[in-house]
Amino acid sequence: MARTTFEQLLDAGSHFGHLKRKWNPHMAPYIFTEKKGIHIIDLHKSIVKIDESAAAMKQIAKSGKKILFVSTKKQGKDIVAAHAKAVGMPYVTERWSGGMLTNFGTIRKAIRKMTQIDKMGADGTLAILSKRERLQVSRQREKLDKVLGSIVDMTRLPAAIFIVDVRKEHIALAEAKKLKIPVFAIVDTNSDPRGVDFIIPANDDATKSIDLITRTLAEAVAEGLNERKADKAESDAKAQLREDAKVAAKAEAEAKAKEEAAAATTADDAATPAKEGEEKPKRARKKVTKVEAKADAKAEEKKD
Repeated sequence: MARTTFEQLLDAGSHFGHLKRKWNPHMAPYIFTEKKGIHIIDLHKSIVKIDESAAAMKQIAKSGKKILFVSTKKQGKDIVAAHAKAVGMPYVTERWSGGMLTNFGTIRKAIRKMTQIDKMGADGTLAILSKRERLQVSRQREKLDKVLGSIVDMTRLPAAIFIVDVRKEHIALAEAKKLKIPVFAIVDTNSDPRGVDFIIPANDDATKSIDLITRTLAEAVAEGLNERKADKAESDAKAQLREDAKVAAKAEAEAKAKEEAAAATTADDAATPAKEGEEKPKRARKKVTKVEAKADAKAEEKKD
């Protein structure tokens, strides 16, 4: 079953493209018709592409990897931020800093700087600075948080990136392609779809269109995360059963060994008196033989 319906996309205005004169020829396969100088997107193809994208993003989330959500345009920034937060994914809704992906090491240093400032505030180090220095540090912290605050927990490059409006976010797209990071994107009729791995042909300006598609993809991510959690719980349960079985087998083996040792001790105790009884006649016979030998020796002496 499709994750979105034709009616939902129609109500959201996802079918409205841009003026014909602004179109990108590479979007021709996704254009249904033209009406009053405006291109109309084929929503049947949009439905298929949304499902393909959702399935792929679900698997990425299930594998435990991160997907970076990107939308710095006014219509989509709050929507994207809300849906990304809901599923615990990093997002960029302020200015895209050049090198955010291709120069990730430097970005991580800036994030560590922000964390260091937070620690200074917690341990009281900021309090010993002058008022002017505290103001400078505070402004630096605010600037870093505005640009990087939403990717603080992104300790490594994302496994994929989702973009609203590839024309506006062309730098993010270029960096992702350079690093061979898969790109999911809402692509309007005025944008170039080349370089996008998972194209979602739709209106990337209408808030309802952005919300519907982003929410649908976020729900797929949530499904992947839930399945990962369920698989982990099942795996942990199986591991616990195996561990319990090992403990039980070990206890059984130890009990059996104790029983065998006890049985062997009892058998040894029963055999000991019999051996001693056999040795007594032997010792008696040896004594008689010695006495007889002495008597014979004395008799020989008398004869002499």
